[in-house]
Amino acid sequence: MKFGTKAIHAGVKPDPTTGAIMTPIYQTSTYVQKSPGDHQGYEYSRSHNPTRTALQESLAALENGKHGLCFSSGMGAIDAVIKLLSPGDEVISTNDLYGGSYRIFTKIFVKYGIKFHFVSMADPASIEPYINENTKLIWTETPTNPMMNIIDVEAIAKIAKKHNILLGVDNTFATPYLQNPLDLGADLIMHSATKYLGGHSDVVMGALIVNDDELAERLAFIQNSCGAVPGPQDCFLVLRGIKTLHLRMERHCQNGKTIAAYLRTHPKVEKVYWPGFEDHPNHSVAKKQMRDFGGMISFTLKGNKIEDATKILESLRLFSLAESLGGVESLCGHPATMTHASIPKEDREKVGLSDSLIRLSVGVEDAEDLKDDLAAALEKI
Repeated sequence: MKFGTKAIHAGVKPDPTTGAIMTPIYQTSTYVQKSPGDHQGYEYSRSHNPTRTALQESLAALENGKHGLCFSSGMGAIDAVIKLLSPGDEVISTNDLYGGSYRIFTKIFVKYGIKFHFVSMADPASIEPYINENTKLIWTETPTNPMMNIIDVEAIAKIAKKHNILLGVDNTFATPYLQNPLDLGADLIMHSATKYLGGHSDVVMGALIVNDDELAERLAFIQNSCGAVPGPQDCFLVLRGIKTLHLRMERHCQNGKTIAAYLRTHPKVEKVYWPGFEDHPNHSVAKKQMRDFGGMISFTLKGNKIEDATKILESLRLFSLAESLGGVESLCGHPATMTHASIPKEDREKVGLSDSLIRLSVGVEDAEDLKDDLAAALEKI
């Protein structure tokens, strides 16, 4: 099936009891057994739930994977991945990444004897010096949050396989509509399903997708044992969101291109970070591994004053100032004080995350209205 068909049909079957075309919300904690151990595949909803099963199968299909696992949040999914490791193991992570990922790595798992290296992965060869016998995981985002850096997943995967290291890719910004890291050699994909997969800013959820049966079994054991699972209502909402993912992403990409081009010509804007520009670092890689360039944009202001960024963010009307991204409505944010505040200032600035940097999640509204909103806000400085 093509992607749009999979988004609507994969993992979803009519309800066998009533024929309902929409997957029912199985709002139950437990399941009746005929005899001890004699059940219909479900015993307890922390372990399995039919609504969650349908979503997990849908996500696996969208990423061309075999196994999907859903969690109560994206951080719950990342937590499960790091719990594959043991004290003394080491992780090589991209140095430009979501602040919550940085926080759980450095504030939680370092205490349990896991060592993290934060490295620029613009050139895959830069990973090699950090690899040793304790390296068990390479963690990437592409495009990265918030600098929109592009990482060559296929090249990193070759290095990981050569050294027998797991490669995990946070595919939240790209979504399976734009990019499929498993096809490029990654071992696991993480999604904050809160974002584009749900698409309507009404649910919090995370997901992992893998091909390897043993890896899936290990992650499912952690999922069940630690219990960071989503409820059936949330699974229903993400299933519903996925049915329009391809349509929404087309519009996000169209609007992203329009807004990025507008900002680049504005006299008060210093720099625009969007992987669709031909002079964007690793644009050729983005063109190779992505089908389009998405609706996430970051930009900085001339003079680099945090006061100017604040004034713009306070003045925008259609771009709502809020955490998160990927909803149908446009959002704006200030990474230095919001999503990436947990990263020390000197580390933020090393990757270019300046005080005036504004991140936009361009929604599916009319692009001309969004341009007008930005124009009016930029006039305030």
